[in-house]
Amino acid sequence: MTGMKKVICVVEDEKDLNELVKRYLEKEGYEVRSYLTFDEASMHTGDSDVHLWILDIMLGDKSGFDLIEEIRHENPNIPVIFMSARDKEFDRIIGLEKGSDDYITKPFSPKELVLRVNNIIRRTYKDEEQKLTVDGYQIDEARRTVSDPAGAVIDLTTKEFDLMMLFVKNRGTAFSRDQILEQVWETNYYGSDRVVDDTLRRLRRKMPDLSIHTIYGFGYRLG
Repeated sequence: MTGMKKVICVVEDEKDLNELVKRYLEKEGYEVRSYLTFDEASMHTGDSDVHLWILDIMLGDKSGFDLIEEIRHENPNIPVIFMSARDKEFDRIIGLEKGSDDYITKPFSPKELVLRVNNIIRRTYKDEEQKLTVDGYQIDEARRTVSDPAGAVIDLTTKEFDLMMLFVKNRGTAFSRDQILEQVWETNYYGSDRVVDDTLRRLRRKMPDLSIHTIYGFGYRLG
């Protein structure tokens, strides 16, 4: 489902820099786990809910190069960004050979790092973000298409699609007809809330497995 925070692990033995990077990424909406030592990070290289690693190359007597091998062993496709104070072409080349997705040299501006992180996350997870499965239906938010469990495309009007997305993104939340009117038809819609019931009836007919419940005297909710 969308709405889940992406998890980023930061491995950097300089405490202040680690904190700074963490703060900037959290402000951007990521969940950040920070590790100060190689061994600490090494215990988490198999965590399956991580979306991106940011590794310092120099970690005491060990290196980020060793760590990326552990990470890749557990999770071959996860993106990795290297940070290094030594602006040597050598490091960069090894970094890229080892399969890092990006490389940033210190000192860097945290904003620059955030930009690179956003780009990599967008690139890596773009399909996942836009496709949802709800009650057996495949929803592609970017293309605004829905297909049934057998893969056949269901033809929805704009409002039917918007109404469905309101429920899908707020599963378990009950909406009154007024709230639905406001969210889907905007506030400048002066029609009666019959339009909500009519649109919902059509949606239920087209998507019978969608578990939208009627809350009598109030409105509707999904699931």
